[in-house]
Amino acid sequence: MEELFSGDNKFITIVILGAILMLIMALTLILFFYLSRKKIIQKELEKKTLELKHQKEMLKATIVAQEAERNRIAQDLHDAISAKLNVVSLSANFLLEEENVSSQETEEIITHMLKVTNKTIESSRKIAHNLLPPILEKFGLGAALEELCDEFSNSKKVHVSSKIDYTAGRLSKDSELHVFRIVQELMNNSMRHGKAKGIELNFNPTKENLFLHYKDDGLGFDTKKIGVQKGLGLRNIESRVSLLQGKINYYSEKEKGVQVEITI
Repeated sequence: MEELFSGDNKFITIVILGAILMLIMALTLILFFYLSRKKIIQKELEKKTLELKHQKEMLKATIVAQEAERNRIAQDLHDAISAKLNVVSLSANFLLEEENVSSQETEEIITHMLKVTNKTIESSRKIAHNLLPPILEKFGLGAALEELCDEFSNSKKVHVSSKIDYTAGRLSKDSELHVFRIVQELMNNSMRHGKAKGIELNFNPTKENLFLHYKDDGLGFDTKKIGVQKGLGLRNIESRVSLLQGKINYYSEKEKGVQVEITI
């Protein structure tokens, strides 16, 4: 050691030790950045995995909701239209095939056929209205939401107060239908599950976003258990919000109603 740090060897030894120290520091920094980068990549992968999982859940919820809607429409068509048309067909065939039918019987059968036909027309109008409300198609989302609020208020089972400030054409027709179905589902949930007596709806725009604030005074639920309690209705709402590239937040406590904030 004395020889290393004596005379000419001293300078060389210091240079070598300095180079070794610098090399160790460089290796340490490289290892640090490698591990940090690896951790960042791992977090990004976890984030992407969660996003993909969420997208799959939303897609599944959308498909389930669509299938439920198809089944409902099929049931409505069978119960409200097909059955009534069968009655009309049987009555018409009876008049054609039976020879000894009195004029009074013929008049009664025709009157009955007209009543059934009128009921069938009314049923088809209701089904068409449920598929796409005419007011939404003709006058836009604002008018459709106002009509929806009036319909629920007129039922006398719940009072709905609303403040809707929406410029027609701000959203595409498909997006307007999604917003309409979201509000419709929220109100149905408040009535069926929340037993609400009062509902507030505010739909206000800014230059960048559209804000929808919904509130009821119903039974509410535990937001910590919302992942477990999510039914088809909530999943359907979330899938539509996802399609709108929006965000949704729930605020609720048991016996204290529900607040829902949606930003589009």
